[in-house]
Amino acid sequence: MTQKAPFRARAEIDLAALRANVRALRARAPRAAVMAVVKSDAYGHGMVPCAKAALDAGAAWLGTATPEEALALRAAGIRSRVLCWLWTPGGPWREAIEADLDVSVSDMWALREATDAARDAGRRARVQLKADTGLGRGGCQPADWAALVAAARAAEEAGTVRVTGLWSHFACADEPGHPSIAAQLAVFRDLVAYAEKEGIEPEVRHIANSPATLTLPESHFDLVRTGIAVYGISPSPELGSSADFGLRPVMTLKAAVALVKHVPAGHGVSYGHHYVTDRETTLGLVPVGYADGIPRHASGRGPVLVGGAWRRVAGRVAMDQFVVDLGPDGAEEVGAGAEAVLFGPGDRGEPSAEDWAEAADTIAYEIVTRIGTRVPRVYIDDEQ
Repeated sequence: MTQKAPFRARAEIDLAALRANVRALRARAPRAAVMAVVKSDAYGHGMVPCAKAALDAGAAWLGTATPEEALALRAAGIRSRVLCWLWTPGGPWREAIEADLDVSVSDMWALREATDAARDAGRRARVQLKADTGLGRGGCQPADWAALVAAARAAEEAGTVRVTGLWSHFACADEPGHPSIAAQLAVFRDLVAYAEKEGIEPEVRHIANSPATLTLPESHFDLVRTGIAVYGISPSPELGSSADFGLRPVMTLKAAVALVKHVPAGHGVSYGHHYVTDRETTLGLVPVGYADGIPRHASGRGPVLVGGAWRRVAGRVAMDQFVVDLGPDGAEEVGAGAEAVLFGPGDRGEPSAEDWAEAADTIAYEIVTRIGTRVPRVYIDDEQ
């Protein structure tokens, strides 16, 4: 469905592109199942519609950070396998177990809470053991792995747990040739081998994220966890562009120009007057700002397609708006209500999320994920 009514701003989400991306990722990892990671509202794209589209395209699993996200998928009627991994003490373990979610465990406290909740629920918890193979974030340290594996096996024998997976996460898979990649793979293989020797029989072993899915076939194992690539964004410009991997960006961010006006030379623009006009010119007001997720760090640099040409943010990005300098003849090309395209796939010459990432000195993941709730998502599906 395409929105026809007037709008301040909107993010158009191309579900056909998302399905095509999932199919492309499946082709990259033909011997592994694909998990579509839909955490953080599907990286800002809308969790439930994107989850359904990914499953339609053949994703076998969904992944979320928090259990609350996973439970929201269940509340929306999604019954696929779902792994949720970011737990804190006292989390909704019983609700997750009763909802048939797979829960990640990195430490003894988490395994205890999962087994206690399983007893209360009267059913086995589906648990995946996470190893810290070198990222230094979540996961069990190799020195503590034997104890966690032994406790998990005991819980299996007691009937409270079924260990469904063994997994880890790369630190530098988006940096080709980084020595940590081979080192982490070696540690992961060793820890998996130890767990299996001790009687663990996982359904899935997985370490590959988006960059590893695209470039490290030796890391695919039984399952690949694809996040940003599902949404058509390259995980790293050093690895290649979206097009290089056969991916298409899913989100196009647009706004309607709110005001066009002539100003004299020497006119300050936006807070602090970091931009001052050097001639008579025309300014256009774009009604989105950092409250909508437009990065303030892109002040003076963020690109926008307006009136068939790239313009740059003139001066500071404010909470609700920013300004572009349309040039002396801008009013002839652009009027109030004209479309400003901040980023998209590039089909019409518009900037990309990567262009905004460069302008803000960040990564494209952040650009799409930070688009706020004031910007409605409009779902377009040319396959239906």
